[in-house]
Amino acid sequence: MLEGARERRVRTGGVELSVAELGDAGRPTVVLVHGYPDSKEVWSEVAARLAGALRFHVVLYDVRGHGRSTAPEPLRGGFTLEKLTDDFLAVADAVSPDRPVHLVGHDWGSVQSWEFVTVARARKRIASFTSMSGPSLDHVGHWINERLSRPSPRRVSQLLGQGARSWYVCLLHTPALPELAWRGPLGRRWPGVLRRLERMPGGDYPTPSLPSDAANGAWLYRDNVRTRLRRPRTDARTDVPVQLITPSGDVYLSERLYDELERWAPRLTRRTVAAKHWLPRTRPDQVSAWIADFVTSVESASGDGAGPAAESRREATSPYSQRFGGQLVLVTGAGSGIGRATALAFARAGARVIAVDRDAESAARTAEAALSAGATQAWAETVDVSDEPAMEKLAARLRAELGVVDVLVNNAGIGLSGPFFDTTADDWRKVLDVNLWGVIHGCRLFGRQMAERGQGGHIVNISSATAFQPVRALPAYGTSKAAVLMLSECLRAELAGKDIGVTAICPGVVNTGITATATFVGVDPEEEKRRRKKAARAYGLRNYPPEKAAQAILRAVVRNEAVVAVTPEAKAARALSRFAPRVLRALARIKPFL
Repeated sequence: MLEGARERRVRTGGVELSVAELGDAGRPTVVLVHGYPDSKEVWSEVAARLAGALRFHVVLYDVRGHGRSTAPEPLRGGFTLEKLTDDFLAVADAVSPDRPVHLVGHDWGSVQSWEFVTVARARKRIASFTSMSGPSLDHVGHWINERLSRPSPRRVSQLLGQGARSWYVCLLHTPALPELAWRGPLGRRWPGVLRRLERMPGGDYPTPSLPSDAANGAWLYRDNVRTRLRRPRTDARTDVPVQLITPSGDVYLSERLYDELERWAPRLTRRTVAAKHWLPRTRPDQVSAWIADFVTSVESASGDGAGPAAESRREATSPYSQRFGGQLVLVTGAGSGIGRATALAFARAGARVIAVDRDAESAARTAEAALSAGATQAWAETVDVSDEPAMEKLAARLRAELGVVDVLVNNAGIGLSGPFFDTTADDWRKVLDVNLWGVIHGCRLFGRQMAERGQGGHIVNISSATAFQPVRALPAYGTSKAAVLMLSECLRAELAGKDIGVTAICPGVVNTGITATATFVGVDPEEEKRRRKKAARAYGLRNYPPEKAAQAILRAVVRNEAVVAVTPEAKAARALSRFAPRVLRALARIKPFL
């Protein structure tokens, strides 16, 4: 039983369904339908998030023959899509008799939910549908027929690829063998196998009823798959808003299987997540955020006003919205320059953005702009990244209030220029405290949370072209950035096994405000002021916008790149550091013009 859930029994079609409810029944109702060979407990973490901080009325039920629900007698013919539709309607009428529900399905829960949203008697009871790892059997039938009737090398390759992934479907159609396997060694070993295959965190899942659930559930395939694939419906279209969440690493379902899905679901929103098949268990934070965002947008569009308050914002416009929509992204030094541009780039991709800066007004302006740019939510936080206790308090509070960060961008940094012997110990401490220790604090605190959560993530550390390009006037600054580069490389190796990517970004000369606050040592205040103006003018003439650096950051996260030199001069310096380091050393001896 789910902790804190209210249980009820719903009778329908000769079976009794176990239904659990969480949250305020006056809020919009989200119905979660599990897949095979699961029970409703697979949704435990998602349900807790949706009912808790996200404030929805959440309903879960065990599909007939699974968990605490009874099985039909006889099993043959007892799991047809028509009977599963009856079950859903009985649950919806019991938990939300006066309002349509928001439907979410995973695996076979999604397969049967496609039936619900495409038949007239159930469609009117559904306000929105979120589909994960389970296609419409009608769509699959047409997808297969089109590739058989009009073959091409690409289509044949797609067909063969999906056929290889679907080997288990054939086995589930064999008489008696699946039942024997699940009630025997497979049932005992499946939990451990699943955790290893999916890198799934531990816990009490799967449930003790797994062997009988899996044996009964084989009839989901036998009663429906062959019949529907042979004769797919031609009217299996829905006007219900549909959100499709596709795991890019699904070993059972090819991403190509969802091609042309828009013709059946014209109101389609696509999301892609770097994960495997069992999203409710491996990516509950991401899944919950996407469900909440989608349900809220549908509720707001309907003018109902009963849903959680949605901020006034533009829709996400970035090509990366499928990847970052709903993710929690924290950017330090977000008040200006590359940090601000990066926060806004993630906002345009529909992320939830935490703008961190030591200047409260700058952070607030960035958070406000992020909402206008398309962020699902945005917050401003004021902290000095070099202050370890303050960073610890921030990390603990954000985890409790918002959850674990999905993407961390350690961007905060300061500039310092001048000869080595004119750079005091205090100057060194100042630049290292921010540029290096600020990155260390971020990686240690937020990176540890990612690792403990077990759902992956990504850390971006802003280094510099000076990490591999020596400059005689930047000994302290270059040292701090070289250390960030090496830290990133070491962390990348350590965290790879936890699905946490680490990227070092080396921008080069970017037109930001860093020159206005940079320290020039060894000169009087008037000369320092003159050099700041001259540096700002030079950066302005170079005029490489921070928005380009921000796009490089998003692209690097998507591609999981290790080191990215952004500007042309940074790319040239990195190439020289590899193939002609003597040239770089010679260039380093040149007296700076500032």
